[in-house]
Amino acid sequence: MKKQKLSFLLCAVVCAGVALSSMNCSVMGLTYGTVSVNITDQPVWGPTGYDHAQYYYIPEIDAYYSVYERQYIYRDGSSWIYGTSLPSRYSSYDPYRSYKVVINEDKPYRYNDSHREKYKTFKGTKNQQVIRDSRDPKYFEHKDHPEHDKRVKEKNR
Repeated sequence: MKKQKLSFLLCAVVCAGVALSSMNCSVMGLTYGTVSVNITDQPVWGPTGYDHAQYYYIPEIDAYYSVYERQYIYRDGSSWIYGTSLPSRYSSYDPYRSYKVVINEDKPYRYNDSHREKYKTFKGTKNQQVIRDSRDPKYFEHKDHPEHDKRVKEKNR
């Protein structure tokens, strides 16, 4: 009888330990897996609806924009080039009037064939709302939003 109780107690302790360990992993996953909000880092021509964006894929020109580096990534032959502006061959591109797809993965151009195929239907789409034109107050925090200065004055009253 004592042996059975000891076995039961040992089993209960092991099960409790496994359960607590699993809970700890899931809590750690939430803690370490959180993504910071970077609305104010995104350009005002970026799409609304995303609190976090690392890159935009731009189907119109089959190129990317790095939010953190503030650079375009475009193809030149077989190479991907980073630049703060686009070359003249993209002169008709208007970031305020072209569709952008938020991509949150490192080096998204590695998957360019997949992105081009998946998002080809957005090429030529002009109706995506951009941060500059949003009336959602969360975007007023962006220093380049037209309502930003008004928002700062209201906060300082």
